[in-house]
Amino acid sequence: MRYLFSIVFVCFLFVSCGKEENFIPDVPVNYNVTLVEFGIKAVNNVLLVPNNGIAGLVIVRTPLGGFVAFDRCSTVNPDSKCKIVPDDSGLTATDPCSGAKFSLLDGTPQKAPAEKTLKTYSVSLQGNTTINVRN
Repeated sequence: MRYLFSIVFVCFLFVSCGKEENFIPDVPVNYNVTLVEFGIKAVNNVLLVPNNGIAGLVIVRTPLGGFVAFDRCSTVNPDSKCKIVPDDSGLTATDPCSGAKFSLLDGTPQKAPAEKTLKTYSVSLQGNTTINVRN
């Protein structure tokens, strides 16, 4: 009986250790922007930040006045590093490579083939003047 449990356990380990597909890796992110700069550069309460994260950052002011941040890398075929593009409403973004759509309020998929939420980053307001995005 002990031998049988050992074999089952070893088989389970090999099956569960496979590479996760559509994985967006962690990279260090520590980006600051002032509220004034955000107000000037943001379009429809959405600020696109290049050269951070995997494919850039998207920082969004929510309708309640808070902020959320996501990586622009679509979760559909992330190896291609296709950048999501905010729609005119500022509430959703579209992956131009696959046609997938995501909510910019919480990163959830809104239209197939998207199945996973966008990679999120922590956002904090420092001194009521600076937005800090980090992981």
